[in-house]
Amino acid sequence: MIKVGLVSLGCAKNLIDSEIMIGHLQQAGMVMTPEADLADVLIVNTCSFIDMAKKESVGAVHDAVDQRGASKKRAKQKIIVAGCLSQRFSQELPGLMPEVDAFIGLDQITQVAPIIQKLMGTKDLEQENLVTRQPQYIPDYDTPRFRLTPKHMAYIKIAEGCNHPCSFCIIPRIRGRHRSRTQESIIKEAKQLVAAGVKEINLISQDTTYFGMDKWTEERPKPRSGVDSSKGESLSTLIRELNKIEGDFWIRLLYTHPAHWSDDLIQAIAESPKVARYIDMPLQHISDNMLSLMKRETDGAYIRDLIKRIRAGIPGIAIRTTFIVGFPGETEADFNELLQFIEDTKFERAGVFNYSREEDTRAAKMEDQIHHMTRKARWNEAMRAIQRSIEGFNVSQVGRKMRVLIEEPGVARSEMDAPDIDTTVFVNKKLPVGSFADVTVKEWRGYDLVAG
Repeated sequence: MIKVGLVSLGCAKNLIDSEIMIGHLQQAGMVMTPEADLADVLIVNTCSFIDMAKKESVGAVHDAVDQRGASKKRAKQKIIVAGCLSQRFSQELPGLMPEVDAFIGLDQITQVAPIIQKLMGTKDLEQENLVTRQPQYIPDYDTPRFRLTPKHMAYIKIAEGCNHPCSFCIIPRIRGRHRSRTQESIIKEAKQLVAAGVKEINLISQDTTYFGMDKWTEERPKPRSGVDSSKGESLSTLIRELNKIEGDFWIRLLYTHPAHWSDDLIQAIAESPKVARYIDMPLQHISDNMLSLMKRETDGAYIRDLIKRIRAGIPGIAIRTTFIVGFPGETEADFNELLQFIEDTKFERAGVFNYSREEDTRAAKMEDQIHHMTRKARWNEAMRAIQRSIEGFNVSQVGRKMRVLIEEPGVARSEMDAPDIDTTVFVNKKLPVGSFADVTVKEWRGYDLVAG
């Protein structure tokens, strides 16, 4: 019986890939082990989105190789590198990591069991590089999968890949062109999850607002095409169908691109009470100069108007966003405009990335790269502005009643809080984990709330 260990790094989209690999391994009769020393095969599912993630992934692979070399028990252990790092650097890694037994990409996650069987069945097998250059894979509702999330919450990947040309991002080169699942497939998966006791379904992809647009038949979507139910399956039609599923659960929208928001989508959310009053919409900047250089397909006026429309159309909505500071060419005026925008807009949830120069992106080749000390100073200042904004919002929440989902004894999340991203609501430790509870906010501590 083959024992397999797995190290899963990176985002929720990568986590689903890990869950699918485990599902296929178990279906093939292999046994998962949390102890690397006991594994016949160790899979490292890597991330490669920004430099920090890349370093973490490389470090995890080197640790696995070093520990195998230092342990007699692990001398025959096979090491497989999967995920975004192997997909992104498919040509370079085999030469840089000769100790790794096999590299697999996104198209191989459902083939991991026969790949392992081949590795284990051959004594002197040479290193294998099985990564395909343009991944096509997308999961379905009946794809074998073993969830690694708590019983009460799950992710559903509604699409894979991305068509956006953002100059700072390598994801389209790693994950391929956008490809949507069918709405029927997603609904079937959601029903299975709700029947299994899931209380929160998080819809994810590289761009959830683009869902269905790649299947338009009458015309090709434009960079600013809005979510449109009249043209076939869309995020709006999906939301409405998910909302019809019987049961007590939340639907959360993650990774929405501002360029595709529409009145149709706003109305669909407003009319669907099971959709959490929360949207994740990375804006990246507000300066027209920066948005143009970033190739974000939006401008400052559009973003300001969109936020007004969303807040007017969906009462009680919490908007979560992220910004990038220190992007090449960012002037003091650009940065000050961003700071003022953060102060004025008062986001309920927000974060800031210090620009990461990624090879093979347009931004990496740009002139006017910002000095790392300037980038760090701007990041600190922007984070202080966000902290003031969120603390001001938290003050307004004292005395408010809210529904929360209990994550662990004494710890919960509100509709405004996505898993592993946002803030915490501290509650009575006797409230049962995995259930909803109605609580009243008594006080706040920094980013977090305390409820009774």
